[in-house]
Amino acid sequence: MFTTDGRPTGQEMTLSDGRDWWFDSGSLAIDFAYTGAMTSGRETLHAASDLTAWLTGRFPEVVDGATDRDLVDARALRGSLARAALARSSDTEIPSDDVDVINLFAATPDIAPSLVGGTRQAGRSRAKASQALSVLAREAVELFAANPSDRIRECAADDCDLVFYDESRSNNRRWCSMQRCGNRAKVRAHRARTSEVAPPQK
Repeated sequence: MFTTDGRPTGQEMTLSDGRDWWFDSGSLAIDFAYTGAMTSGRETLHAASDLTAWLTGRFPEVVDGATDRDLVDARALRGSLARAALARSSDTEIPSDDVDVINLFAATPDIAPSLVGGTRQAGRSRAKASQALSVLAREAVELFAANPSDRIRECAADDCDLVFYDESRSNNRRWCSMQRCGNRAKVRAHRARTSEVAPPQK
């Protein structure tokens, strides 16, 4: 099964009315796409420092600050990740240009895994932002290759188009969030049931 290797997923999202809520897409790559490319008018990576903050929240190995060039690269990768996720959620082919971009980033050096507890430090102790971007791209390769459409889907709410990776064992996640669309659907279903059994007005 696809895994994010224990790294945290999810982030704060802002609704159109300004309220914040937590959205966990189930994937680092899709989370990254939602820093701006997946939602019109919602850009969170305004500067290289914003990219550094996002990456270090998921990759504590990245202690070198992102550069302006990293920001340009990150936005390019992010756009391709967004289009790939949208394509998979609608059971269509990922655009070939986006496949090329994701593969290009995946082919660059990533953050090597390491076992804690040793007395000697092997290799770099400080990871670069570019290495974290490679990790995101490699996750996307695994995610989109293994899950053409069965687990990457759009929220079932009629008024929500958020895309997520269903990481549940039963593969039955329907909502972007139970606290948002799931709860609203439960309220609507409850109202429909109670109106059906309500006695007629005299």
